[in-house]
Amino acid sequence: MSSGIVFHAVAALAYAVLAVSLWRRLASTDGIQHAGRVARTCLTGALFLQGVALYQSVLGGPYLFIGWALAMSAAIWLGMVIFWLESLVVRIDGLLLLLLPAAAFVCALAGAFPQGQVVPHANSSWLRVHLVIALMAYGLMTVAAVQAMLMALLDRHLHRPVEEGQGASLMGKVLDVQPPLLMQERLLFRIISVGFAVLTLTVITGSVASYMLTQRMLPFDHKTVFTLLSWLTFGVLLLGRYLKGWRGRVALRWTLSGFALLLLAYTGSRFVLEVLLHRS
Repeated sequence: MSSGIVFHAVAALAYAVLAVSLWRRLASTDGIQHAGRVARTCLTGALFLQGVALYQSVLGGPYLFIGWALAMSAAIWLGMVIFWLESLVVRIDGLLLLLLPAAAFVCALAGAFPQGQVVPHANSSWLRVHLVIALMAYGLMTVAAVQAMLMALLDRHLHRPVEEGQGASLMGKVLDVQPPLLMQERLLFRIISVGFAVLTLTVITGSVASYMLTQRMLPFDHKTVFTLLSWLTFGVLLLGRYLKGWRGRVALRWTLSGFALLLLAYTGSRFVLEVLLHRS
């Protein structure tokens, strides 16, 4: 068993324990506001464990190694780092109730499905830069997608309150500790704006790296097609926001559509090849 698998398993356990702790605190008290400092400290430790797991899995050998589950782990790790930095400025501790279970699940997947492939031409500096920037873009858009799903849930709750009962009471507490919708919308578009800029750099560095290695600027493959479709989707969203003031459900649909396309650009195809077809 590789050290990457072990660290991913330990990170998954750390995220799960923290998630259970916050959910139990939420169910037994009026909120999780008193757990903010402790939660961020524990989150720092879990992020460190996952970071070590990614380093050992992707960079631990003489070559770059990547797979669909490792790509998801890297994206969620970068997203959690962004959340951690954002939480130092804005009180958004309530988002941990959703982010922690997602992080635990993805780390468990990375430990259970460590398959992947050695990245060809990994000695190319342009390719290394491109991969780092691409993972940053995936991480930013992952956070945006989680944020959009939470905002959709809050919007639905405001228009159709849940029924009374224990489950409804717990869901009501979850929604009560979330930041206001207007604050979340500003945060969402700030993340999308930065993510779009990084995604643009991903396309540019990918084109340069592809030309240096294969003499083709934009190879016609699934990664390029889905990445460009995602880039176009987020670009239209930001343009619609600037020109027509898009917000609410329209913005959420465009955000989730762009993220789905970006997910298919790499993770979805690798999942089909490595898990369903057992190919690398």
